[in-house]
Amino acid sequence: MLIAEDLLLLLTADDSGKLAADSTNTDAALGGALLAELALTQRVDVAGPGERVREGRVIVRDAGPTGDGTLDDALATVGDKEGKTPQSVVAALGKRAKARLYERLAEAGLLRAEEGRILGIVPTHRWPAVHTGHEAAIRAGLASALRDGSATDGRTRALVSLLVALKAVHTAVTPESAGLSKRELNASAKRIAEGDWVGRAVRSAIDTDTAALIAATSPRAFG
Repeated sequence: MLIAEDLLLLLTADDSGKLAADSTNTDAALGGALLAELALTQRVDVAGPGERVREGRVIVRDAGPTGDGTLDDALATVGDKEGKTPQSVVAALGKRAKARLYERLAEAGLLRAEEGRILGIVPTHRWPAVHTGHEAAIRAGLASALRDGSATDGRTRALVSLLVALKAVHTAVTPESAGLSKRELNASAKRIAEGDWVGRAVRSAIDTDTAALIAATSPRAFG
């Protein structure tokens, strides 16, 4: 399973099949999850001084096939965006990622697709859970990491960092399951996420989208 698939499972309510987070913010987080996967497999990185792109911008280290169609497409997108800021790359990767990832989860037998219409007009899509064992294992692993205040593997750290960026830690792990207070849970998550460049890029993308929405809906925008 991809990190992005695990994240989408955590953010989708098992019974209703609805997202438990803002859809636009989720797009940025899923883009970040794809970027994190590529970074963990040493396909991409942030450039250092003296490289072919500006320091701090995204650079491709290995453009070869990954063995996964979704990741191959993500890597191609990063290649097109090489030299851009991590925030820009996250936004590009997040476009249309959600639908494809939902379809993969349905094909894996973890979710099922349900289509409907509001007032017989507006189409709706829901993805209720079919099997929850994998998701339960993810939540248990996150709870353990948050309880200990450290992540021993890159995937767990990436998930925590993305949840922090989304401000959705409590959606994935309750304080009770980790044996922590709400304050302790948040503090532990922030410690684990500290220094993660992908998580920072996701938060920046979300903040930019939020600021643009506020500006577009302010009284000044309508004269």
